[in-house]
Amino acid sequence: MNSTRFSILDRSRTRAGESHPEALRATVAFARQAEELGYHRFWVSEHHSVPGVAGSAPTVLAAAVAAATSRIRVGTGGVMLPNHRPMVVAEQFGVLEALHPGRIDMGLGRSVGFTGGVRRALGHGKDDADDFANQLTELLGYFSGDQDAYPGVHAWPADGLRVPAYILATGSGADLAAEFGLPLVIAAARGEDRMVEAIRRYRANFRGRTPYVIVSGTVAIAGTTEEARRLLVPEAWSNAYSRTRGEFPPLSPPEEILAREMTDRERRVFEDSMRGHVHGTEEEVAEQLEGLIERTGADEILVHTSTYDREARLDSHRRLARLAGLRVPLRSAS
Repeated sequence: MNSTRFSILDRSRTRAGESHPEALRATVAFARQAEELGYHRFWVSEHHSVPGVAGSAPTVLAAAVAAATSRIRVGTGGVMLPNHRPMVVAEQFGVLEALHPGRIDMGLGRSVGFTGGVRRALGHGKDDADDFANQLTELLGYFSGDQDAYPGVHAWPADGLRVPAYILATGSGADLAAEFGLPLVIAAARGEDRMVEAIRRYRANFRGRTPYVIVSGTVAIAGTTEEARRLLVPEAWSNAYSRTRGEFPPLSPPEEILAREMTDRERRVFEDSMRGHVHGTEEEVAEQLEGLIERTGADEILVHTSTYDREARLDSHRRLARLAGLRVPLRSAS
């Protein structure tokens, strides 16, 4: 663990009774805390028309985070490229890098809107994700200065700037990261075995100097195993709610959720959503993380813990920082 980087992804989750603006301001405050604790990166996400997620404009939010911090790397996990024109994305990251040189990361994904209505509102369809490789080629070309999709067009101020790109992927998406020679960000969304196999293929097929793997997942630490498990309850219930009702809700207090009368289907999804997360006391989490790093060869762990109680979440991240031996760097490193 002491040779592994640790970073944070925050999706700006809303809490019951909380507005989206409040959640976004809390994200900026959390970024300052993450920097104080010595985390390597702080990334924000892109979700559209989701009641439980306030993070809809990641480059705008990243600008606010970068302005509120001074050392930690700031980026997106990620910008969903099929929703945007590559030139506009290049311009946005070019501005970020120009204002905060050496601190900006460009995390990119291939997802499109969650529902048909959202996709239509964005002006895109499901099939747009199939063109991700061409979009990525065009986007990277605006930084290198050799994009040829539109001869003579430049995405100032991106031209000539170095903004590291990262591919958010599962399954076959890891193959694209290998083909482009870019770092891979991956989670066990379809089970750890499939994630490990995707990482193996990524490394075997990598076309570049050095492959780099960031494994993303929940890490919840508390004074007891049961307290840590309770931290998982709000996100697990939100997942069960979305899977059974089609809408991802704000986070609720765990005691309210555990007192609910769930349908059989809700209970099945809820219990399944409680599994597979790194959680427990410091000793238990250290053992679980060492095993995860050994199985995946992860160069970095990107933590995206969501729970109702922000103070409990901060305590969990503080415990993890101590466990991983994080230190505030004198200057940022890519």
